[in-house]
Amino acid sequence: MKPVVSLRGATLKFGKRTLWEDLDLDINPGEFFAVLGPNGSGKTTFLKVLLGLQDLHSGTATLGGRPVERGSKLIGYIPQQKSFEPDTPLRARDLVGLGVDGHRWGLRLGGAKANRRIDELLDLVGAADYAKVPVGQLSGGEQQRLRVAQSLASDPRVLLCDEPLLSLDLQHQQAVSALINEQCRSQDSAVVFVTHEINPIIDYVDRVLYLAGGRFRVGKPEEVMTTEVLSGLYGSRVEVIRANGRMIVVGLPEGVTHHHEDAHAVAGEVG
Repeated sequence: MKPVVSLRGATLKFGKRTLWEDLDLDINPGEFFAVLGPNGSGKTTFLKVLLGLQDLHSGTATLGGRPVERGSKLIGYIPQQKSFEPDTPLRARDLVGLGVDGHRWGLRLGGAKANRRIDELLDLVGAADYAKVPVGQLSGGEQQRLRVAQSLASDPRVLLCDEPLLSLDLQHQQAVSALINEQCRSQDSAVVFVTHEINPIIDYVDRVLYLAGGRFRVGKPEEVMTTEVLSGLYGSRVEVIRANGRMIVVGLPEGVTHHHEDAHAVAGEVG
């Protein structure tokens, strides 16, 4: 099996600060790959490298055996969840339609083929019932389902997800995670999933890239998410406790910030 994403000797620096150095990595078709780490560790920047929006300091990055480039049709992208203004006139199906033919200039013509594809995508993510509702009137979870549909319009070989579960309640976190995993397994797409919270996707993840303090570790979750590995990455004692199928990380260093609970006793809040 040929990897769909490859990095060799990948190094990224900002000024004197090194985000990561000499990273060698292959991500295979059908692999659910999570990227974890504290704020400022370079998780989103990792996605920008694959999107062709950020140059490496040194080393190479390829997609499908070719150098990364902006606008690659191999990639689908799900951004962080940001709500639309309530009076946004764009309908749900119009948002999804931008993924189908948004690369064309001018107004969408609404051709039969494009409309069929939009209907397929809406059905795929369970959003057909609110296809004609303005996006600003939808919940955050409903809006994020539409972003998933939009990202799948080109049948991507790599699906890049930039913290797509932020601000979603547990029910919508589970639903969106399951949709992404289904694309990974049924279409043999590689998923690169940046997240602060591993527990909503813990049943799906094949491997983890953990970034912290200019260092990294790659491996299966049970290999990386350990007291020994995280303590080494952070340079101070960090306890990883497993309970009821979840991971609890205790004792993260001062200054490591998270979006939700207290960083010193956080269920899976590992970056």
